[in-house]
Amino acid sequence: MVKMIAIDLDGTLLNERKQLSEENLHAIKLAQSQGVEVVIATGRAYFDVKAIFEHTGLKTWVISANGACIHTPSGDLFHHVPMEKKDALTILRWLEQHDFYYEVFSKDAILTPLNGRQILDIELDRLTSANPDVDTAFFEEIIHGQFSQTGFVQIDSSESIVDDGITVYNILAFSLDEDKLLKGWHHFSDSPGLTLVKSAKHNFELEHEKAAKGIALDILAKKLGVPLAATAAVGDSFNDLSMLKIAGYSAAMGNAPLEIKQAADTVTLPNTENGVSLFIHELVKKTCP
Repeated sequence: MVKMIAIDLDGTLLNERKQLSEENLHAIKLAQSQGVEVVIATGRAYFDVKAIFEHTGLKTWVISANGACIHTPSGDLFHHVPMEKKDALTILRWLEQHDFYYEVFSKDAILTPLNGRQILDIELDRLTSANPDVDTAFFEEIIHGQFSQTGFVQIDSSESIVDDGITVYNILAFSLDEDKLLKGWHHFSDSPGLTLVKSAKHNFELEHEKAAKGIALDILAKKLGVPLAATAAVGDSFNDLSMLKIAGYSAAMGNAPLEIKQAADTVTLPNTENGVSLFIHELVKKTCP
């Protein structure tokens, strides 16, 4: 019997327009009405999640910043694992040196460089120059999606986070250049004390080694007295793997890469076809026959 379900946002609960459909919203409310604890588990910042659900009436536990934070349904911070400031500075200085667009997820804002849009425009120009037939509109949409989050604050450089009042939970590097991304991935792949994950094709993310969706799900399950065997999880990307592997029952979205599908117990419909709603209804049937 499933007593808790963890749901990823982008590529999972949200559709291609980064919106929550009525079908998925009703399914979550159905699960809650049957006593199932619904948990949002995302790479997004907590305040961004709060904005997405602002007009839905939903109140859930939220695992944010890829597991670095857990907030209660009332919005209180229950658990967090910040990055070491020295690690964050080392990462950001390297990203700046290699002309990466980046986002720093802090307690109250997403810090991003002043020249961030310029960096991505240059990458897009290079991409179209090398391949004139490339679908420019497609990449513009990807960039637009990256900037659709809530809470951006522009900074001059990484030195802005030296301030002791800034807590860093997650650093996301984003690029349209696949070779550039691969170089960054290899550079950070063996970094001690850090977790390195991908949440989409054009990024990689770093956080504290004890910050992961699976770790956070385990902590929350213990807090609520729910055996892991009675948990479920659904996601679409590599930053979801830790929770898909630890949950008692897991589903990959139909739009997920093959590796994610192979790691899950089942595959549901894509996010464009309300795959979360289908998965929840199937779980509710098993829980309440």
